Amino acid sequence: MSEVLIVPTGTANLASIEAAFARLNTPTRIATGATDIDQANHVVLPGVGSFGAAMEAIKTHSLFDSLCRRFDEQLPVLAICLGMQLLFEGSEESPTAKGLGIIKGHAARLTGAIRVPHMGWNHISSSGFVLQSGYAYFANSYRVESVSKDWSTAIVEYGGKWIAGIEKGPLVACQFHPELSGEWGLNMISRWLRC
Repeated sequence: MSEVLIVPTGTANLASIEAAFARLNTPTRIATGATDIDQANHVVLPGVGSFGAAMEAIKTHSLFDSLCRRFDEQLPVLAICLGMQLLFEGSEESPTAKGLGIIKGHAARLTGAIRVPHMGWNHISSSGFVLQSGYAYFANSYRVESVSKDWSTAIVEYGGKWIAGIEKGPLVACQFHPELSGEWGLNMISRWLRC
């Protein structure tokens, strides 16, 4: 199995992601520049924390264009939690920060009579190849509002129904943390590695 490249967003718990791939006997490496991303077979875009800080880290490492190119070329990417939100044009969390803009739309704060942040296990419903129904671990205060119909979606219900994940061939993004979602999450990652 070739190694998986992890994008340094500066806001992610890389240890838990590296540990998940180690359990799947898959080596990982942290990207040091755009060339790494251009040459990688599989790329993980993680993130925990601030939208603006993560986008600043991507720009500081000159990774913006190479990440967009991977999506244009439909090369395998797994975007996790904040990483999913970064694919969009922006977020209410950091109104002046522009996202990657790969997908139209914005991330909005969770609302309603619910606890925010959303922390813990919740059921998602999906019929994708990588994203399948099951219980996933969430840790988020924001969520994506909508996505174009060329993406298949996974749905969660927490203060209403919203998008927990999206999938288009080898391009997968999830608001939850598969690396913290037990055997179900490892199986999801394993399916993505086969893309």
